[in-house]
Amino acid sequence: MKIIEARAAIRYFHTFPPSKSFRRAPTMGFHSSFSGTSLQTLKLAAFPTTSRLIFRLPTKTASLNSLHPCFRNRKPPCPLLVRALSFSAVQVDPPTATAGEEIVAKPQWKASIDFKWIRDNKDLVAANIENRKSGANLELVLQLYDKMLNLQKEVERLRAERNMVANKMKGKLEPSERQKLIEEGKNLKEGLVSLEENLLKLTDQLQQEAQCIPNITHPDVPIGGEDCSIIRKTVGSPREFGFSVKDHLELGKQLNLFDFDAAAEVSGSKFYYLKNAAVTLEMGLISWTLSEVMKRGFTPVITPEIVRSSVVEKCGFQPRGENTQVYSIEGSDQCLIGTAEIPVGGIHMDSILAESSLPLKYVAYSHCFRTEAGAAGAATRGLYRVHQFSKVEMFILCRPEDSESYLEELISIEEDLFTSLGLHFKTLDMASGDLGAPAYRKFDVEAWMPGLGRYGEISSASNCTDYQSRRLGIRYRPQEPIPTTSKKKSKGNLAPTQFVHTLNATACAVPRMIVCLLENYQQEDGSVIIPEPLRPFMGGLEIIAPTST
Repeated sequence: MKIIEARAAIRYFHTFPPSKSFRRAPTMGFHSSFSGTSLQTLKLAAFPTTSRLIFRLPTKTASLNSLHPCFRNRKPPCPLLVRALSFSAVQVDPPTATAGEEIVAKPQWKASIDFKWIRDNKDLVAANIENRKSGANLELVLQLYDKMLNLQKEVERLRAERNMVANKMKGKLEPSERQKLIEEGKNLKEGLVSLEENLLKLTDQLQQEAQCIPNITHPDVPIGGEDCSIIRKTVGSPREFGFSVKDHLELGKQLNLFDFDAAAEVSGSKFYYLKNAAVTLEMGLISWTLSEVMKRGFTPVITPEIVRSSVVEKCGFQPRGENTQVYSIEGSDQCLIGTAEIPVGGIHMDSILAESSLPLKYVAYSHCFRTEAGAAGAATRGLYRVHQFSKVEMFILCRPEDSESYLEELISIEEDLFTSLGLHFKTLDMASGDLGAPAYRKFDVEAWMPGLGRYGEISSASNCTDYQSRRLGIRYRPQEPIPTTSKKKSKGNLAPTQFVHTLNATACAVPRMIVCLLENYQQEDGSVIIPEPLRPFMGGLEIIAPTST
C-alpha cells in the first residue's frame, strides 16, 4: 500500500457562553490531483492551521495523542456547566524559525476567555470535560493562567518604572544624571522586551490549551456514551416483507443505478457513480427537500465547497482520536467542506446584525467531502458511508433566548419530512459523550434500513448556542438597551451587542436517503416504488423497474 503523506494541523477553538444561568439554551485518505495551470494535491488533514505537522501512514500510524494537547490525558465521562470563551478575528502570521529553533504552534486568532470564571468554577468545568470525553487539560490551563497573571504584573511594574524614568528626563538635568537615567532606561527596555516575549509565548500556550475545552451541555442531556442516549420519539414500524429482502447494493446492481467499481478505479474506494433513475432520485430528493423547507421561511443557498481552514476551525470542528475527517488542499489555507454548516456559518462572519433581522434561516445545498478515516465493516458498505455526497442543510441564527424553541422547530421539520416519505425512524436525545465540541444539545434521527437489518443515522439537529458565533464574530444589537449593573456605558446610548446563537440540522443526506428508499420500497420483482411526494420532482416517475440488457 502506498504511503499517504498527510498534513495534520492540530488546533481547536472552543468557547463558552457568558450567561450566568443557562437553564434555557445558553448553546477526508487518498492521493488525488487537479490537472491545470496550478497543480494542487489533496491530502488528509485534521483541521489545518498556520502550523502543520507531517506524519506518514500506514507504515506506522501516528497518534494524535502525541501531537496535540487536546488528546493528552483523555478521561472517562462523568455533570457539567461552563462559561464564556470568545474569539476575535485577529489573524496571526505563520511562525518562522531559524535553523535549530523550535516552532511553537500559535492560534490564528485570540480567544477572550473568562479564565477567572473557569478558575472559580473549577469543579463544574472539570465535570463538563469528563462528561464530554474531552481531552482538555484543565489543570494545565489554570497553571498557565496563574503564570500569566504573575508575568503580567512584572511587565506592568517595569513599564511603570520605564515611564517614571522617561518623565524624569523631561526636566532640566545635569549631564551625568541624564546619562545615568539613559542607562537605566536602556536596561529597563531590554528587560521589558524579554519579559514581553515570554508573556507572548505563555499567552499563546494558554490559548492553545484553553481552546480544547468544549461547549457547556444542556442539563437534560443524558450522561455517558452513545448507548446512554434516550429515545425521544418513534414513528411508524418496520415494514413486513413476504419475500427475501435485498440490500441497496443488490437492488442498485439489478436496477443499474450505481457503479462502485469504476469509481474505485477513477477515484478510490468509497466513491461511486450514480446512473439512470438514481440520478433522477437524487435530484428529486434535493428539489423536494428545498421546496418543503422553503415553505417554512428558509432562504435557499448554494454554498462554496472550498473554504478557508480558519472558517472550519471557527465553526468548532475537531477530530476525535486518531481519525481525521477533512480534506485539505496542499499549498493553501483552504479545505473541502464536510457540511454546508461551515460556509453558511461564515456568511455573516465579523458582522453586527440588527435584532429585527433575526432569526436568519437558511437551507443550503452542497456537496460534502469527508475522509471517513477509521470507518470499516459491513455497516459502511455501499452508499452508507462515502467520501463525497450531496446534502441539504438547515442553519439558523437567532437571539439566545429563542434557540431552544428553534431546535424544536428543526426537529419537527426533520420528522415531518421523513414521515411524509413513509419511513420508520426514531429520534434520540444524544448522550454527552457523543456530542461534538460545539453542541449544547443534539438530537439524531435513525431510520430503519431493512437491507442492512438495522437502524442508521440519517439526520441530526444541534443547538450550538454562541459557541460558533463567538469564533465567527457574529453579533446582534438589541433594539432596547439591556438593564445592567455595570458602570460601563455603551457608545451613543446603544444597547451593547450580544452574540447570536446558531443551530444546524440535516434536512436530507442524499446517499442515506437513497439507501432507505430503495430498501424500504423494494418489491418482490426487484422494482422500487417511488414515494408519492417525490414523483412530481422526478418527472412523474412512479416506479424504478429492472431494465433488460
